Amino acid sequence: MLIAIKKEEWLGNIKNDILAGMVTSIALIPEVIGFALIAGVNPMTALFASVTTALVTSLTGGRPAMVSAAAGSMALVMVNLIKNHGIHYMVAATILTGIIQLVLGYLGIQKLMKFIPKSVMLGFVNALALLIFTAQIQQLLGSSLPAYLMVGLTIALMYTIPKVIKSVPPALIAIILMTAASIFLPLGVQTVGDMGDMSGGLPHLALPAIPLNFETLAIIFPTALALSIVGLLESLLTAPIVDEMTQTTSDQQREVKSQGLANIITGFLGGPAGCAMIGQAVINVKSGGRKRLSTFTAGLFLLFLIVVLKGLMIQIPTAALIGIMITVAIATFDWSSFHYVKTVHITEGAIMILTVAIVLYTHNLAIGVVTGVILSIIAFIAKISTIDVVKEGTRFMIHGQLFFASTHDFMKAFEEPLAEKLVILDFTHSHIWDDTSVEAILTVVKKLKAQDVEVQLEGLNTQSHQLLEKLKDYFSD
Repeated sequence: MLIAIKKEEWLGNIKNDILAGMVTSIALIPEVIGFALIAGVNPMTALFASVTTALVTSLTGGRPAMVSAAAGSMALVMVNLIKNHGIHYMVAATILTGIIQLVLGYLGIQKLMKFIPKSVMLGFVNALALLIFTAQIQQLLGSSLPAYLMVGLTIALMYTIPKVIKSVPPALIAIILMTAASIFLPLGVQTVGDMGDMSGGLPHLALPAIPLNFETLAIIFPTALALSIVGLLESLLTAPIVDEMTQTTSDQQREVKSQGLANIITGFLGGPAGCAMIGQAVINVKSGGRKRLSTFTAGLFLLFLIVVLKGLMIQIPTAALIGIMITVAIATFDWSSFHYVKTVHITEGAIMILTVAIVLYTHNLAIGVVTGVILSIIAFIAKISTIDVVKEGTRFMIHGQLFFASTHDFMKAFEEPLAEKLVILDFTHSHIWDDTSVEAILTVVKKLKAQDVEVQLEGLNTQSHQLLEKLKDYFSD
C-alpha cells in the first residue's frame, strides 16, 4: 500500500490542521483510557496503540481528517478474550484482525456499504451520539460540585469562544483554561492521571508469546472476525459523515486496507485493535481539521504528550474533556431525524428507532446496523411483494414485481376456472425476476390449457423474456 504523498492532501490548511490535531489528541486520552480499563488493557498500551493507528491511517487511509484509534467498540469485543486467555492472545487477535481487514479491502468489502439504507445510517449516527453522551454522564455521576461546574463552564466556552475567537479551536482554549484552573485552584476534580495506572514504556516490535498452532487460531479467530466486522462497519459508516461535514469524498477501499495495515502494525507493537472514532473525528473537523496533517498531528502530539509531557497530561481535568464530548454528542446527533420520522413511511421511521434502541441496548454498533439492514430488507421485500392481476375482458394485466415472494398472489388470481377460450397474460407493467416466477407462470399456463383455454403472453421485457426462454424447458420436464 502506498503512503499518501499528494501535496493537496497535506497542505493548504496547515495552521488549522495542526491546532485541530492537538485538540483531537487530547480528546482521545480519556476515551482511550476509559475503554482500556473496560477491556483490561494497560492505559499506556492503549494510548501507544492509538498513536500507531492514527499515524498509519493518516499516511495510508482513504479519508483525510477521519480519526482512528483504540476505540471503545473494539474494546468491548475483546473483553472476554483478554479475560479468558490474556493479553498475548489479544495481540494475536489484533494482528489477525488486520490481516482479515486487509484481505477484505482487496476483495472490495466496501461495496456492501451501498446496501445500508438512510434509516439505518441515521440510526447509527444517532445511537453513536447517544452512546457518547451517556458515557460522559456515567463518568460524571457522583462527581463533586466543582466538577459539575467545570463541565457546565466548558460547554459554555465551546459555544461562546467561536463568537469571539475564530483562529483557535474553542476546545483547545477550554482545555488550557480548565487545566490551569485545576492546577492552581484547590478544586479537587478528577484528572486524567486518576483514571488508571499511567506507567509503561515505549512499545517494541515483537511476536505474541503464544503457541503458533491451529488451537491458537481457533481461540483468536472468532474475536478477530468480530473485531474486523465492527471496525470496518464503524470506519465505513464514519467516513460518509466526515465526507458530508467537509463536502469532500473518500476512498473507502483504501480506508479498509489502511485499517487493516494499522491493526497489523499495532498488533506487532503489542497494542489492541482500533478503528475510526466518530466523536474524535467530529472534534477534529469542528476544530478546523481537513487534511491528513490533522490526524498525523493528532498521533504525533499524542506521542509527545505521553512521552515528554506526561506530567502535564495527567493533570488535565476529565470534567473539561467531558464537557467537550457532550458538545460533540450534541453536534453528532442528527436533529433532522425528528422531521424524518414524521415525514417518511412508518416502516423507515421504525427501523431508524429500532437501530438506535438495539445499539443502545447491546452497546454494539455492528449488531444494531446488521439488524437494521435485515429489517430494511424484510420491509423492502414485503413492500414489493404485492402484485395485482387486473382483468380487462380476456386480458389479465399483471402489475408489480414477480418473484418468489409474490408468486402466491399471482397464482391465486387464477384459482377459479375461466369461461374464456383465449386469455392474454399482459406483463407490460411487471418484471420476472427468478426461477420461482417462471415456474409460477408455466404452472398457470398449464392449468389454463388443461381447461381448454388458449394462453398468450404479451408485454414481456427483454430480461423477463430471456429468463422465461432459458428456464421453460427445465420446468416443462
